[in-house]
Amino acid sequence: MARRGAGTPFLLRLSLLLLLHLGGTLGCASVAVGSPIVPLGSAVTASCTIWSKLCHGLEQGKVQITWMLDNEPVAGSQCRGPGGTEVSNLTLPQFNRTQAKLWCWVEWNGTKQRVGMAEIRAGYPPAKPFNLSCVLNLSDYGLTCQWEQGADSHLPTSVVLKCAGSRAQTVTGCTPQGGRSCCTVPRRLLQLYQQMEIWVSAANALGTAESEHLCIDPMDVVKLDPPALQSIQSIPFQTDCVALAWEVARSNAHMELQCELRYRAPEDPGWALVTGIDGQAGTTQCCGFLFGMQYHFQMRCRRSLARGYWSEWSLGRNYTTHEKAPMGKLDAWWSARPAGAGGQLEVQLRWKAPQRREANGRVLGYHVTLSPRRKGRDPLTVCNTTHTHCNFSAPAGTRRVYLSAYNAAGESAATDVVLLERKGQPLAGLWAVPGGEHSLWVRWEAPPAPVAGYVLEWQRVSSEPGHCSTCWQMERDGAATAALIRDGIEPFQRYNISVYPLYKDTIGVPIHTAAYSKQKAPSYAPKLHLRSISKSDAELCWDPVPVEMQNGFITSYTIFWANSTAEVSSATVNPSLSSFVIRELKPSTLYKVHIMASTAAGGTNGTSLTLVTMVLDDAEIQFLFLTLGLIFVLLILLLICFQKNGRVKQQFWPSVPDPANSSLGKWVPAELQQEPLQVPGVREPGLATISTVTVLEKAVGKQPSSWGKEPAIETTGTFPPLPRPYVRQEGPGMPGHGWAPAEPCQAPGGSRESVQYARVVGDGYKGQQQPRPRLYLRSSSTQPLLLDPSPSPKPYENLWFHRAAPPGCPGDGGCPEEPPATFPLLQGLRISGAEELHDCRAF
Repeated sequence: MARRGAGTPFLLRLSLLLLLHLGGTLGCASVAVGSPIVPLGSAVTASCTIWSKLCHGLEQGKVQITWMLDNEPVAGSQCRGPGGTEVSNLTLPQFNRTQAKLWCWVEWNGTKQRVGMAEIRAGYPPAKPFNLSCVLNLSDYGLTCQWEQGADSHLPTSVVLKCAGSRAQTVTGCTPQGGRSCCTVPRRLLQLYQQMEIWVSAANALGTAESEHLCIDPMDVVKLDPPALQSIQSIPFQTDCVALAWEVARSNAHMELQCELRYRAPEDPGWALVTGIDGQAGTTQCCGFLFGMQYHFQMRCRRSLARGYWSEWSLGRNYTTHEKAPMGKLDAWWSARPAGAGGQLEVQLRWKAPQRREANGRVLGYHVTLSPRRKGRDPLTVCNTTHTHCNFSAPAGTRRVYLSAYNAAGESAATDVVLLERKGQPLAGLWAVPGGEHSLWVRWEAPPAPVAGYVLEWQRVSSEPGHCSTCWQMERDGAATAALIRDGIEPFQRYNISVYPLYKDTIGVPIHTAAYSKQKAPSYAPKLHLRSISKSDAELCWDPVPVEMQNGFITSYTIFWANSTAEVSSATVNPSLSSFVIRELKPSTLYKVHIMASTAAGGTNGTSLTLVTMVLDDAEIQFLFLTLGLIFVLLILLLICFQKNGRVKQQFWPSVPDPANSSLGKWVPAELQQEPLQVPGVREPGLATISTVTVLEKAVGKQPSSWGKEPAIETTGTFPPLPRPYVRQEGPGMPGHGWAPAEPCQAPGGSRESVQYARVVGDGYKGQQQPRPRLYLRSSSTQPLLLDPSPSPKPYENLWFHRAAPPGCPGDGGCPEEPPATFPLLQGLRISGAEELHDCRAF
């Protein structure tokens, strides 16, 4: 059931579309418009009628009609018409589209279907054609006409060219093809030598327009074929005239022709035109040509006394007139200076090449002489050159030189050049402004004295002086206050300009100025250098930008600096300076600095310079070093005082007794002074030889063995308080390994008795030069042997009493330990003879 319900709407829609397509769209609906073509912007009306009875599936139910203009819905009004029809009317008040489709839709049970369509076009009436002109071509005698159509009408428009004779009816002459605005009327429709009326007609659905009617004789608008120039020759006796000959085209031979001649030289800006030439004559003469000049000639013709068109210009022909000796004066400028002690004068002479009208041909060279040319005598020539400058030496006192130009036809009259002194009054003022990218206007204020003329000099700053022959010009008008200079002027280059006033008998002192024809930002900015730096100041310097890279007058330098926190500061510097000091900087701070060079047309930034300010100034650093030096000197003085003063030295470095050099080490009992001692041989200095120490204990009822020279004395009690001293010399082969305290043996009654101990006098202590004999010295002391548990006095401390007893020994210190390594005197002793003790162990 669910599937059936879902498929029912689809089947209804499909059946409706089929029914409307098969029957409804052909006969059950119609769309009508008031006019399918309307003026652009006007109103459009339309209606859509539905015959429900003829549309299968729409017999029952309400029909909804809608409109679509292209893809845009528009609203219309729907009503019920006669005969069970449904009618929808639509009015578009302003139709602003040149072409659109209007669709009628019907909606039934939620389904829309297009049932009718009308196409509407809008535009304007055709514009009036204008500028109609026609030309008759003699090759086929066809009349070609052309015109301009005017504005587009946005509608299909038909254009035809119509013509009518004086007695014939109007006919269509031709129809343009491909939207062009020209066509050709064939010869069969033309009436030659008679007036004809010709016009253009344009028509579309909104109207018709015609051009102005053109009444002409086709032969009056004929365009002839050009003539052909045959020859050009100079007239020998009239040196500025030439004779030309030509031949007319064969198609024009039966006509009376009027021709024109034009010519020009390569340097001329335009053509020179000669009119009124009879075409049938075939020859003519023209005058006013320059000597030695190449010209280009062309010729054209048309019918005489007619409004016809000129033929095309003939093929050109070149001709060079014959030469004549140059004429006129040359503009010359000079500078002179003494040539040392030789009495000569160094002269640099420059001049301008003669104008075309004065050169009379190609100039081959120039002569400079020190005297004028006279008949029968050639003057002394100092220069014969093809250039326009010359350097030569002249005798001192020379005031005049003579300059002339020559070509293949002869030499010009000499120009008198007077070498005047430059000591006259200068100009009152001078300035220069741009006259264009390649020119400069130089203006000045005339001096009070009358002036005969002016000489202007200019030189590019980057160019080498003395190598420019065209960087000057002469103004012969003494009343002039301005001049335009063009030679060698380039944009973005600086030029130094000088102006000399010319007086009758002297030359004025020049004044100078500088100018640019055009400026822009510099090509690059100068590179910054760090000259010095402190904790708050930094001095920067830079090299000026080269003049050829400035591209204009430097108006200022701007210094920018910023720290790590992006605090940017700047300062503007005069362009004449090349250094700057940045002040009020923070100590021990990193800064980035760059410079910008500016002209009137813009600025250019340079590369960045990184610098770090110092922590201390130079004065502070010097003070710190001075203070440290004084402290060091004071320390040296204190050390010297301590070294010289024993009491002070004793306070800081107390003397420590050397046991090896003590008086006890040199003491020997009186009884032993008379006994001879067996002193072993001298040994190498080193550690003390180990001696044997015998620890004696009095035991009750036992006699100790005799080991000394004196017999043993039996006692029944403790040792006598003052036992006899003894000495025993160590025999050979008896090793000794150190010094060790002898532990007293305990008496049978449990009481401890004092024992005697021996001191070893052995070899010399380490570092002593003379070895001493090794002796066993018996001490008379009854003090117990190292049984005091208290440590030794400072600065030494006996570690024996602070160490634990080794295993197997009684805790009261009965077993001896090895002496500490910090007691060098105890390292050379070894306790022996323990085999004679009852309860003690020998070490």
